[in-house]
This record gives sequence, C-alpha cells and structure tokens, in this order.
Amino acid sequence: MEGPHRFRVVAWWASGRTGIAKSGSAPNAIHFTSPPAFGGVDGRWTPEDLLLCAVASCFTTTFRTLAEYSKFEYTDLQVEAEGGISKTDAGYSFSEVLIRAILTISQEEDRARAVKLLQKAKTLCLVSRALSVQQRFEAVVEVGAARAEAGQPLSVSDKGNGYRSNTKAE
Repeated sequence: MEGPHRFRVVAWWASGRTGIAKSGSAPNAIHFTSPPAFGGVDGRWTPEDLLLCAVASCFTTTFRTLAEYSKFEYTDLQVEAEGGISKTDAGYSFSEVLIRAILTISQEEDRARAVKLLQKAKTLCLVSRALSVQQRFEAVVEVGAARAEAGQPLSVSDKGNGYRSNTKAE
C-alpha cells in the first residue's frame, strides 16, 4: 500500500432512533443506533460497536499479513476488542480499549515467534494507533487444533473466561 489512500463512509439518520452507514467498498449498508443505555434500539450496531469492530478487524488483518510475510502457520486467531466508557467533564468517552488476541498454533516450539508476531501486529495496527484512548493488549497462544466452532462469533456476554494458556504478552 504505497502513497496516500482515502476511505469514505457516509452515515445518515434514517428514522426514529436508527441510522444507516454505507461504504463504497462494501455492498451492504449497516443499520446503527445509539446504545440502548442511551435510548437506542436493541439489536443494532452502535458507533461504539463499530469502533471496537474496526480495532478487532484491523488487528486481525494486520496479523494475517504479518503471518503471510513471515511464513508463519497458525490454526486459528480470534480477536476481541472490549471498550470501557465513562463520564468525564467533557461528556462520555472511552476510558480504555482491551484487545485480546487468542492465537492457536499447532506446535509448542512456535510459541515465542507467535507472541512476537502478535506484539508486532499490535504495534502496526493502523486503527488502534489512531486512537488516543489508553489501550491494553493481551495475547494468548494455544497449542492444538482449531475450535470446532471456528467462524462462530463469541457471545457478547462472554467476559473472556476460560482461556487455557498461561502465556500472555502485555
């Protein structure tokens, strides 16, 4: 990716408590609302969700690119982004973002290299570098086969319990 590139999203308020966002790079619009805690509608993406989605998806694509360039094989990567919002004198704002990358590899001897690539992906992730909020990063490397439910999203109510590795990079 040489030279400057521009990206554009257009959002508009549709009706009631919902809006629509569209990007020239994607065929489908995203319907969004304010968080239900702020009077929004259940079952729709919120700007907060979309910001965290941008962080998680950027980390995922950055890691994938690094792994390809490094010829590093892995079985699975799941990235969660969790944000905390609190009220400040200037209004509500994100107080932190936690990026939790859970990488599954097939061989124990690849663990150190896996942690190094995860850290490098965190450093190079364009979206997380654009945020001024404090960010925490957790990397988990597991040895084993891919999850049977690979490709299935994690439940939003799952607070990150049950991770099986004791290797974390912060």
